[in-house]
Amino acid sequence: MDQLQDIRARIARSAEIAGRKPEAIELIAISKTHDAEAIEPLLAAGQRVFGENRVQEAEAKWPALRTAYPEVKLHLVGQLQSNKAEDAVALFDCIHSVDRPSLVAALGKAMEKAARKVPCFIQVNIGAEDQKGGCAIADVPALLASAREAGIPVVGLMCVPPAGIEAAPFFALLAKIAADNNADGGLDQLSMGMSDDFETAVLLGATQVRVGSALFGKRA
Repeated sequence: MDQLQDIRARIARSAEIAGRKPEAIELIAISKTHDAEAIEPLLAAGQRVFGENRVQEAEAKWPALRTAYPEVKLHLVGQLQSNKAEDAVALFDCIHSVDRPSLVAALGKAMEKAARKVPCFIQVNIGAEDQKGGCAIADVPALLASAREAGIPVVGLMCVPPAGIEAAPFFALLAKIAADNNADGGLDQLSMGMSDDFETAVLLGATQVRVGSALFGKRA
């Protein structure tokens, strides 16, 4: 699939410019709103990591696909309601949107009940936008501490920069916040960068990039 090869090549180029190994960056194909027919070509081309925004949508289409491709890893990249924590822990291999104490509590209980530890990212509202999810920058240390106390394996930070302006300063800020809160280790991953800015994100330390429209085409 040409789009997939192109994205992988661009990730590799950016990694090499930054003195990083291309294999250190994980490409998450954002398949939200796309049906199994649209996802199949990517699976056939070897893509195995996908991202969804909603628990219900993922529950509807991924069980059958995973039967055919059991090695697929599924990431939840959208906002998660606390009452869906058990469903998310059962279905997803990684959760990118931990952003508030009530969700920390729900996920901690869900993981303990399921005896399944799902790696998580703390989502940071990096641009302090009222309409966006994510915890405030000042609240990161406390939320991180409460997540770890709840037994949630937090592996890094995630952000969605403000639209329509240069993303680089926000990616750099997320990397700094991660470094400032990584005295005890374990906070080494950065989920940042989407279709329009993933190359910049790789240059600034992204370990996961979330690419949708560049792979699937623009949504209507």
